Amino acid sequence: MKQVFLDGHFLALRDVADPQPGVGHVLVRVAAAGLNRADLLQRRGGYPAPAGWPDDVPGLEFAGTVEATGAEASRWRPGDRVMGLVGGGAQSELLAVHEAELLPVPPRMELSEAAAVPESFITAYDALRNRGRLQAGERVLLHAVGSGVGTAALQIARLWDAIVVGTSRSAGKLAQATAMGLHVAVNTSERSFAEALREPVDVIIDPLGAPSLTDNLAVLAHGGRLVLIGFLQGSRAEVDLQPLLRKQLHVVGTLMRPRQHAERVEVVRRFADDILPALESGLVRPVVARRFAMDAIAEAHELLEQNAVFGKIVVEW
Repeated sequence: MKQVFLDGHFLALRDVADPQPGVGHVLVRVAAAGLNRADLLQRRGGYPAPAGWPDDVPGLEFAGTVEATGAEASRWRPGDRVMGLVGGGAQSELLAVHEAELLPVPPRMELSEAAAVPESFITAYDALRNRGRLQAGERVLLHAVGSGVGTAALQIARLWDAIVVGTSRSAGKLAQATAMGLHVAVNTSERSFAEALREPVDVIIDPLGAPSLTDNLAVLAHGGRLVLIGFLQGSRAEVDLQPLLRKQLHVVGTLMRPRQHAERVEVVRRFADDILPALESGLVRPVVARRFAMDAIAEAHELLEQNAVFGKIVVEW
């Protein structure tokens, strides 16, 4: 089979032996994989794969068809359309995955579209529901609302009847998000979100990190929850802790990639119960900005680095 691999800081394709599914695993023929900023960071040497996953093969999410099943794997059959989230290696033609970590692809969804679901939607769901405990009627602030996670979180929060505030430095992305149901759009190229917001928010989902921390604490309501899902703009900050105590705030960090098998299975199960029906009915859908052939993955990386797309980039075999 072919797979993408990291040759230093460069991307290339190589031929390797086909993997074999182990006990409880299935072999998936990957049709497409979502591209994420984690792939960019891994290529630069700043985000190594967790133990048990390949360091030199990127890719955190995929969609494809079951090719074969290993011993004691009974949940799926060859030909089933599946999608999933892994710690690395998804940009391969064949991928061995534990059967309990897979989700069915909705019948009316193309595999290339489904490849944009697992990382963004499961991350958004986990951050909003499990970490942020978002409730109907609450105000949630989504930083980088035009990203893959941002567009997923916007749809999920609207599904749960929350009031959604979104930030971006792009007026175009904010206009697209508003067309998807964003209630309050804040262009942070014009002024800070702390200056722009007239009401406090109950939950914040933040992939930016250090630069926004002080203002995040300032705009949270009493008992508010800040969920940090990344540090794209830096991981070190000096901050006044008084708002944490005075407003009884909750700050939690979360990443999907390093989670152990049992944790991954549990969040996939909850996602299947709570969000998969909405994907199947079309109430929520991944936003795919561009599709690239896998042999053009370097071009796909360049586009993602420009921060110019609304939604996700997908690479296809």
